[in-house]
This record gives sequence, structure tokens and C-alpha cells, in this order.
Amino acid sequence: MLRECLIICPLVFIAGYIDAVAGGGGLVSLPAYMLTGLPTHQCIATNKMSAFMGTSVATVKYAKSGYIPWKTALFCIPCALCGSALGANIALMISDTILKIIMLVIIPLTAVYVLTRKGDFSSERDLSFKLTVIVCSMIAFVIGIYDGFYGPGTGTFLILLLTGIAGMDIRKANGLTKAINWSTNVSALVVFLIHDQVLISLGLIAGVFNIAGNYLGAVGFQKKGSGIAKVVIIIVLVVFFVRLLLEFPFLSLIR
Repeated sequence: MLRECLIICPLVFIAGYIDAVAGGGGLVSLPAYMLTGLPTHQCIATNKMSAFMGTSVATVKYAKSGYIPWKTALFCIPCALCGSALGANIALMISDTILKIIMLVIIPLTAVYVLTRKGDFSSERDLSFKLTVIVCSMIAFVIGIYDGFYGPGTGTFLILLLTGIAGMDIRKANGLTKAINWSTNVSALVVFLIHDQVLISLGLIAGVFNIAGNYLGAVGFQKKGSGIAKVVIIIVLVVFFVRLLLEFPFLSLIR
């Protein structure tokens, strides 16, 4: 496990820092696991454990600050739990090879979106409480499926949809995002634990590094760190993408 820790822990620390300063840390943490050569299902599962530890700290902080709109969150959390459990079970039904092929498509698309987004997404919608709850709950379920199946970019997608479609202000959207994201991580982690896919010791160690990165990023480096964050994401994804491509047998026919 020492080899895996030497590769994963520094990158998961950086992923936590990136999440704090710019968002998109999952685009570094999941590839970090996969660069070790571990089976894809174990990478996704163990990444969920370290992500759960990081989001737990952030969620508690938001809750204590009063940023989570609990009246809406209480409806969204069950939907997020169900969606994420469904997504995790779908991932488990797909073979390792097919999962890698799917990632060759999903990762570049997610990265392009996360790296090129600008500004906030607030709309002028003024929905009733009932309609807001319905819309937010649907968003929680759909993004929950995505997070259970794959994950990176979940927080960004939630904020986009909660502000742009549900019409929430950015502070409430951020708070609700934390509650939903924590729920999706819990649900997917439980599914992966039941199916014995989580490397618990590695996940716990990586989780500590993720928390440390989040803390350092939140201390006061937000503006200075955003440019560095994008460079790191690009470098890690390029290395990961090339490594993934070289694993496929059909490439031997090209050489």
C-alpha cells in the first residue's frame, strides 16, 4: 500500500486544495487512484471514502454557519441518497474495461466544463416553495446518479442547476450543494462497502490528506490559487488520459 499512498496522498491533498479554491478537485483525486493501476471499481469506491471525509467537514462548517436551507434539504437528501445508490449499483454492473472507455469520454467533457465556466449562474426565477422543493429534489436525484456512478464535477453541476433552474441565491445553493453532495457520498460509499470494493485503510489515509488540503485552501489562498489549480488539473488529466489510452489492446494495432 506504500506505493499507492505515495502516488495518491499528495494528489488527493492537492485535490482538496483545488476544491477549496476553485472547485473540481474530483478531476484530480479519481485519476490519482487510477494512476496506481488499481481496479476501476476500487478506485471509484475508495475515492468516495476520502471524498466523504472532505465533504463531511465542509458540510458541518456550512451547517454551523447557517447556510444550509434545511426545509428544502430535508426533501432533497432522500432523493440524493436514492439517486447515488442507483448510480453506484449501475457502476458495479459495468465491467472494468467498459468503465475505462466511458471515462475516456466523460473526463474530457467534465474537465472542459469545469475549467471554462465563468461567473455565477444566478437566475431571476422566483419559484414558490413547493415548486422549488420539487425542482431541487429532481436535481438531487439526477446528479445523485451521476455522483454514485462517477463523481467529479458534482458540486459544480449542483450549483449550476440550483441557481440556474431552481433560482436559488448563490449562498443557499452552496449550502444545499454541500448537504446533497454529502448525502450522495454517503449513499455510494455504503453501496461500495457492502460489495467490498473500498480499500478502507487507503481511503482513510487519503481522506486525512483531502481534509488537510481543503483546510489549507480555505484559509486564504482562494484568489491566488485558482490559476494554479487549473494547471494542476490539466497536467494530472493529461497524464491519466495518456495512461488510460495505452491500456487498451486496440492501440497495439495502430503501432
